[in-house]
Amino acid sequence: MPAKANRNEYQCTIEVNQNGKYCVRVRAVFTRKAWTLPVYFLASTFDGAMTKLEKTLQFLQQQEEKLWFWGVERSDDPKFSGELVQEAGLRMDRRLEFPRRSSNVVLSPEQRVPAVLLAPVRRGLPARSIQAASASPRINK
Repeated sequence: MPAKANRNEYQCTIEVNQNGKYCVRVRAVFTRKAWTLPVYFLASTFDGAMTKLEKTLQFLQQQEEKLWFWGVERSDDPKFSGELVQEAGLRMDRRLEFPRRSSNVVLSPEQRVPAVLLAPVRRGLPARSIQAASASPRINK
């Protein structure tokens, strides 16, 4: 247990919305300061979603202190952390529930995200996105 105590955990899930875009949700759990930052972004293709996911994880790893300071410590302006993540092309995820079926990435704080860590995420997420796409009816005109 002590080994995980100083690691950040990123829960990742992908869904296809009604417009056919991939909605990638990431719930970052930062253990050093004991706080959570839920964000999401939209992508047109699955490959684009995976590329953006890698960049998102890099951003969250590198900006942890800055995001915490403005998101938690300076809570007198709660919209500021939303502006910080928007600079990276992300949006704050205000939804309370997170899908149970997600892929997780666990890293030591401030380390780079090696691409090999995303391989299981890349394999695990397509099945969920295909299930979501087949479950949602499409209207053809």
